[in-house]
Amino acid sequence: MSLVGIEAMNVFAGTAYLDVKRLAEHRELDTTRFENLLMREKTVALPYEDPISFGVNAAKPIVDALSPEEKDRIEMVISSTESAFDFGKSMSTYFHHHLGLNRNCRLFELKNACYSGVAGLQMAVNFVLSQASPGAKALVIATDISRFMVEKGGDALTMDWSFAEPSSGAGAVAMLISDQPHVFQVDVGANGYYGYEVMDTCRPTPESDAGDADLSLLSYLDCCENAFLEYKKRVEGADYAKSFSYLAFHTPFGGMIKGAHRNLMRKMVQANAREIEDDFERRVVPGLIYCQRVANIMGATTTLSLASTIDNGNFETPQRIGCFSYGSGCCSEFFSGVVRKEGQECLRALKIKDQLDKRHELSMEEYDNLLVGSNAVKFGTRNVTLDTDFIPQARKAMGKETLFLKEIKEFRREYEWV
Repeated sequence: MSLVGIEAMNVFAGTAYLDVKRLAEHRELDTTRFENLLMREKTVALPYEDPISFGVNAAKPIVDALSPEEKDRIEMVISSTESAFDFGKSMSTYFHHHLGLNRNCRLFELKNACYSGVAGLQMAVNFVLSQASPGAKALVIATDISRFMVEKGGDALTMDWSFAEPSSGAGAVAMLISDQPHVFQVDVGANGYYGYEVMDTCRPTPESDAGDADLSLLSYLDCCENAFLEYKKRVEGADYAKSFSYLAFHTPFGGMIKGAHRNLMRKMVQANAREIEDDFERRVVPGLIYCQRVANIMGATTTLSLASTIDNGNFETPQRIGCFSYGSGCCSEFFSGVVRKEGQECLRALKIKDQLDKRHELSMEEYDNLLVGSNAVKFGTRNVTLDTDFIPQARKAMGKETLFLKEIKEFRREYEWV
């Protein structure tokens, strides 16, 4: 059997965060309902942070750990995002430059809502499996910055969409894909995908989102069920309750995942309420821990849940993880892979939890001031110099060298290590 999967992975979730319960109270949302959404914190991108700085900060520890010979075998860099800032130039070119990679390399970008990160992962997996360049590696960087504001007007918008602000995060997950799957060994051919046209959520303008929250939930549930059923057709003996020690879901917010898991447990297993609750705590909650601290990072969220599962699960013996990715509009996929103790040790060495703990907690005043100045860097910004004195404590929060956006000169983004 061909070996392929994630050789190394890392998460970078910015330098500042907000307690979303305080935000909900500030926005006078229904806090009783809010408790059921299972949200805790959200990463907030500061003006001098963008999808490039997030992606480079996630990938640099992975790349720096490689020997010069291993580094030169990275022959593909895929950026997976819906937060790109140029209609033509790929963000992968910036990643390639700041990570100092070999110029004999494919550089391109994928956009498909929140499915983009898994789309990049699967494309990289198939590149390695093809053996078109034996021993080659691919670097996939899923990076997104959420924009919670909605387009005004239109019958599709409801008050429920106000809950998108607390659930909208920012961050990046970097994955090195190769034939040495130390962290996550993909089950080759074990994929169920399902998609169709639906107008649940979209980004009709570069700076804003729009959509129908109820339709989005229904589309997610529909795809989760049908993607797994397709997986089950292709994988003999697949059983939702017994085949996977853990489950990692694309997580817009924890309550949505609890509903999706409950739906599958009822339909596939005929489980009762107590059994469903116990199973949720055992198999799903490990994958929610980091998602609840970062919030929805769109194309990177499924792999953030995977990283959370690996970091917080028990892998004293090899365990299979079932993964579900959903992207609005829509496309979805259920796939699986195996994690061993070695993989958990590799991931834990990067201290993702410690990075989350080091972020600066924003006050509501700081957050509101950020929103006032958030248009400083818009899609198509030609020239701007970023204010490094804005929340300066966040720039030093990580306690190590961190990349930030410095300025934009004639559309070209320039960065600095701080």
